Amino acid sequence: MDKIVIQGGAQLSGEVNVSGAKNSALPLMFATLLCEGRHTLRNVPQLKDIDSTATLLEHLGCKVARIDGRTVSIDVPARVLSNAPYEIVRKMRASVLCLGPLLARYGEAQASLPGGCAIGTRPIDQHLDGFKNLGAEVELTEGIVNVRAKSLVGSRIVFDGVTVGGTENVLMASVYASGETIIENAAKEPEIVDLADFLNKMGARIIGAGTSIIRVQGVTKLYPAEHTVIPDRIEASTLIIAGAISKGHVVVKNCVPDHFDALTSKLKECGFKIQSDNQTVEIQALKEWRSSDITTAPFPGFATDCQAQFMALMTQAIGTSVISETIFENRFMHVPELSRLGADITPRSRVAIVRGTPGKLKGAPVMATDLRASASLVLAGLCASGETTVNRIYHLDRGYEKLEEKLAALGARIKRLQ
Repeated sequence: MDKIVIQGGAQLSGEVNVSGAKNSALPLMFATLLCEGRHTLRNVPQLKDIDSTATLLEHLGCKVARIDGRTVSIDVPARVLSNAPYEIVRKMRASVLCLGPLLARYGEAQASLPGGCAIGTRPIDQHLDGFKNLGAEVELTEGIVNVRAKSLVGSRIVFDGVTVGGTENVLMASVYASGETIIENAAKEPEIVDLADFLNKMGARIIGAGTSIIRVQGVTKLYPAEHTVIPDRIEASTLIIAGAISKGHVVVKNCVPDHFDALTSKLKECGFKIQSDNQTVEIQALKEWRSSDITTAPFPGFATDCQAQFMALMTQAIGTSVISETIFENRFMHVPELSRLGADITPRSRVAIVRGTPGKLKGAPVMATDLRASASLVLAGLCASGETTVNRIYHLDRGYEKLEEKLAALGARIKRLQ
């Protein structure tokens, strides 16, 4: 099992490019199931979750090929299988996104309940309620979801709470539904906009993506399309924090700064100097910075996927920070591992109190518990004295493309060991 070893204390400096967004590429890959033919997706990152999605699509009957380092072609046949087995979906929560397109195209779909990071309860009841509103019958037995419908009919769907996956699944299911579908309390994330843009290129009629109300006019035919995946805002945020926590000077390129305004606003509040244009963010760190409180929230609020990384940064701030997690109830699993490095953190149910101890972290063996927690431990290792070893980094490989290589290119003393 691979691990990452970091010798702390190096100030990062230089330019680094952001890869394509994992959380956008996955639903885009599943969206290709909506019509026969060859689809081309560009700026697709090389990640374990991408590989798992390709494996599932191939099980269903598609042909998936990586043409080059960033381009993936997906050939979808006239008929594919409609069941996603446990052996594949257990590895990744996003596997549930096959249900919407399969239901829309074939009138039936079956999938085991999905796996992924154990960061809290993430039920798919809102996905299933959305399918029901479109006219589908839903049956859940022994961990397997069955959905079927003779035909789908447009409807008004109001989500009880904001759900990114639910918005994506219902959006894909609704493109073939007769009449108009109105999705209210829809997720506003950039990944939702990217999915809607791809579906519209295929011939769908969707307006309002990026707002709380999305309208879909059902169509009877879709066509293969080409699309470029948006940059990964979480990777960009992580790289920016890497520059900050190492007291370095880093330029993050190929990103969309508007996608993580909540983070850069907090960094400025802490005292960091940040400059940006349409595609780059430059952070020039200080010798010391102030603490700041955050509360995670759906986009455009502070992303829960950046909470652990920001907490690592606050361990080196002057003052006390209050980190409030409102999205997932079990997303402080990185706290004990940060504490092993010397961080002073008091976790509560959904709140963590971080007392900054600048320069006091010391390297130690730590264990990654989930994707973003693994990134926070790497960041902490950058500023900890001595050697930090991050174990179980397969979590990291699910969502970050060659992170250790990008950090090493900026001057980090970091390497992967098998």
